[in-house]
Amino acid sequence: MNDFDFLLGTWDVTNRWRTDFLDPDSEWEEFPAVSRASRHFDGAANFDEIEFPTKGFAGLTLRLYDPASEQWSLYWASRRTGTLFPPVTGRFADGTGVFEGEDTHAGKTVRVRFVWSGTASASPRWEQFFSLDEGTSWIHNWTMDLRPRPRP
Repeated sequence: MNDFDFLLGTWDVTNRWRTDFLDPDSEWEEFPAVSRASRHFDGAANFDEIEFPTKGFAGLTLRLYDPASEQWSLYWASRRTGTLFPPVTGRFADGTGVFEGEDTHAGKTVRVRFVWSGTASASPRWEQFFSLDEGTSWIHNWTMDLRPRPRP
């Protein structure tokens, strides 16, 4: 239930994303962000807000643990759209969290996969993948590498 406790605090984030999320041959673009995460419901909920200063937008993620299914549901919202995206669900095993769900991007139905790794290290990593063929193949389209933000 406390799987996301590693994320608590403030982080400097190095983002790399594909200029076209659906094209595996598109260029990678790098940009910074700052994330602030907090713990709620005795560890069964986690919330973070992330700001992308060079991109002019922000987002937030709400993570909720369901003890009956022993799975997390992760909900993303973007300030650009003002909407809550469909959740991805999953769990951690051997220090890696894998979460999947259905969504749309650029008018196409996509299967979405989020992967959290390095959660026992000082530099956890989040990655996003899209599939246009129901999970047969995956396009790796976004990576976030986190580093603890130095305290002033």
